Order: sequence, then C-alpha cells, then structure tokens
Amino acid sequence: MAITAVIFDAFGTTLRIGTPMHPYRRLLREGAKHGRRPSPSDLHKLMTTDAGLREAADLLGIQVAVTRMAEIESALQREIESIEVFQDAYDAIALLHEHGIATAVCSNLAAPYGPAVKRLLPDLNAYAFSYQLGVTKPDPAIYRAVCRDLGVAPGNLFGDAAQVAMVGDSPRCDRDGPRAVGIKGFYLERNQTGSIRHLLDYAKVVIRGQ
Repeated sequence: MAITAVIFDAFGTTLRIGTPMHPYRRLLREGAKHGRRPSPSDLHKLMTTDAGLREAADLLGIQVAVTRMAEIESALQREIESIEVFQDAYDAIALLHEHGIATAVCSNLAAPYGPAVKRLLPDLNAYAFSYQLGVTKPDPAIYRAVCRDLGVAPGNLFGDAAQVAMVGDSPRCDRDGPRAVGIKGFYLERNQTGSIRHLLDYAKVVIRGQ
C-alpha cells in the first residue's frame, strides 16, 4: 500500500507565525465598534475570497478610518514577515522528495498569506488554498482539488493501490475530512502525547509504507 503523495496543512503543521498580530480580528473589532454584529459566516467569507484587507473590509461592510486601516495593514505585514517554517517540516519534505513522494500544502487561508506560504515552501508539487478555490476544509472539493493538481486519485484506503496521505494539526480538517474522501488522514499533535508529534518521524513512517 505505497503512499505516492503527502499533503500537509500549513499553519501549526509546516509553518508558524512568530509574531501573531491578529489583523483580521482587529478588522472585525473595528466593525463591532461601529455597531456591526459579527456573523458566523465572517471567517468563511474571509478565507474563500481572493481579496486583500481593504477588500475584505468592503466585503464585510466594515467602515474603517484611513489611519486605522493603515495600522491594521501594518500589523498584517508584520505578521506575514514573522512566518517561519518548522525545521521538521523542511526535513520531512526533503526526505519524502528523496524517495520520490510528491508533496503539497492544503490550507484554509486569507489571501494575503498565500504568497508567503509559496515563498517559504517553494519546492512543493501543489498548493491548494481556500481563498483561491472558494471552499474551506473539510469540504471534499478542496481535497479533490489538491489531489488533481498532484496527479493522484484519492479513494484507495485499502488494498495494493497507491494511496494519498495528509497530516495536520486539526482532527476535523486534516484527519477526518481527508479520510471521508479516501485520503489517509493523520493528526499531528506537537508537544502532546499523540502517536504523531514530529513530521520527520511521520515521513519515515510514510516511506516504510505503514
């Protein structure tokens, strides 16, 4: 049951934000200051629209003073500049590539973060971002899209056929969602007691075909 491709989540799995500034939370707070009630759909809209911060404010109907918007944009830029790759992610991706296993990232993201992910992880074979596809994990469409870009077919959880695997720090989005479409989903628990706590160890398990 050889695994021919591995899909990674982005933040919390391969990447981390060194200086969290929460720019979108600040934007929503600006709306609340002026009487806009937060909606459960706000986060989904932000992550399924290919738009910058100012366009996001317009989309949500949030009026922001020019000087305040500049402050929030500065916070966003500082946050993006602080993004780092986990060392074990570097090591795991390199090891998988050495063994001919394709890699990808699949993530729920607001649009400004996408270029940073590609810049920091330039050697992946495919990228699937919610803001580009208009759907978020765990919608089956996002997993199928990344598999299509990888040139692999999900759905072979048993038997001798080639398989696709995914790993990330959300049980719902990176383990259960992928499994629902036939991808071997795994839950990464950094600094916890779970079975997968380190991406390099995970990559070694993949290579062994377990």
